[in-house]
Amino acid sequence: MKYTIRGDKLAVTKSIKDYIEEKLNKLNKYYENSEDIECKVLIRSKNNSQTIEVTIPLNKFILRAEVSEEDLYAAIDLVVDKLEGQIRKNKTRLQKRYDKVEIPEMSFDFEEEEEEDLAIVKRKDIDSKPMDEEEAILQMNLLNHDFFVFKNTDEECVSVIYRRKDNKYGIINVK
Repeated sequence: MKYTIRGDKLAVTKSIKDYIEEKLNKLNKYYENSEDIECKVLIRSKNNSQTIEVTIPLNKFILRAEVSEEDLYAAIDLVVDKLEGQIRKNKTRLQKRYDKVEIPEMSFDFEEEEEEDLAIVKRKDIDSKPMDEEEAILQMNLLNHDFFVFKNTDEECVSVIYRRKDNKYGIINVK
């Protein structure tokens, strides 16, 4: 794998870089041509928390994981475990979905885990009145939800407003 490792408000030392590469090399067994795959790593530091974000863009999908810990080395270990868990957990789904389409980067020659049921357990119909983004944020906070679907009068479309991990807001517009 080719690595792009950068730090945000943090200097990436050679020992940190070597440790990240060593740990992420564990994932090479899941890829056919690992030397062609680019792995992007971002390390952030805020207060006493060290956050590592790893993104591996492949042809058909993107693997991404983010972990925050007080110890950077523990965060690196956890993010690699998280990525490996994603690959193992979704092996059969990926094989079924891309059965007829070749995924040149992935190798599915590893032990399978039990597939979890993807059944929808609840369905909800909502009446949505047109509102602006500020009112949608207010409604979401009053309901104590992490997201809220509404008819956006500013953008003239259906939108989803959501609370991000950094307690700021994001919006998805459906045009």
